[in-house]
Amino acid sequence: MSFASVYPHYINKAEKKGRTKAEVDHIIFWLTGYGNEALQKIIDDKTNFETFFGQAPLLNPNVSMITGVICGYRVEDIEDKLMQKVRYLDKLIDELAKGKTMDKILRK
Repeated sequence: MSFASVYPHYINKAEKKGRTKAEVDHIIFWLTGYGNEALQKIIDDKTNFETFFGQAPLLNPNVSMITGVICGYRVEDIEDKLMQKVRYLDKLIDELAKGKTMDKILRK
């Protein structure tokens, strides 16, 4: 599955709850270390999630602080590392849509 196919859903989910695309992007940058140009290239190239996370410049060292349930699974207990990273991102976008502050979402 390409990241580009899911990215608009992240934005729609956030915007329906009064949040912004910039906040979604900020979360992605925080989690992966990508910047604006790299993210746009990923979208344009229809990069899949495996490559998206595999080539991420720097997975944030605070990812272990992301805990909780997403899609019925505790993110900290997911054994498949790729799926866990995808669910980390899902969880952060979910928290954004639920109105959490960016400081809490980014585990500051």
